[in-house]
Amino acid sequence: MGSVYADIDIYSWGDIFLQQSGYLKEEQIRKVKVNALVDSGSYMLAINEDIKKKLGLQTIHRQTMELANGSKEDVDIVGPVDVRFENRRCSCDAVVLSGNNEVLLGAIPMEDLDVVIDPKQQKLVVNPESPLMAKKKMKKFRTFRL
Repeated sequence: MGSVYADIDIYSWGDIFLQQSGYLKEEQIRKVKVNALVDSGSYMLAINEDIKKKLGLQTIHRQTMELANGSKEDVDIVGPVDVRFENRRCSCDAVVLSGNNEVLLGAIPMEDLDVVIDPKQQKLVVNPESPLMAKKKMKKFRTFRL
């Protein structure tokens, strides 16, 4: 199977919060539309420095990441961002890769969006088992009485 790409929108969650609080108009929310490499072998959403600046994202912390080639790099973790694909959305943090690297859509946002890679079509699709809204899995814990 070749590389799979998907058109996604990435929004500044801080701007969404400000708009919901009445401080920004909807058209002032910063967003970017990108063609992201769907990478189920990566954990997180990865963006580049240019997108970080366009969305006005702040660094939450720094972390050492192991890249696909085995090298290690200290990276900024920013966010949260709002990721949208077709009729799905999720909020997540993002890794900032140096330079002008392509955007990677990793396993964590893919799981939250409830999307799957269709190998026959070689594209990202909404989970056919839950086409109307994302299905979430959560274990129900027992409650204990004291």
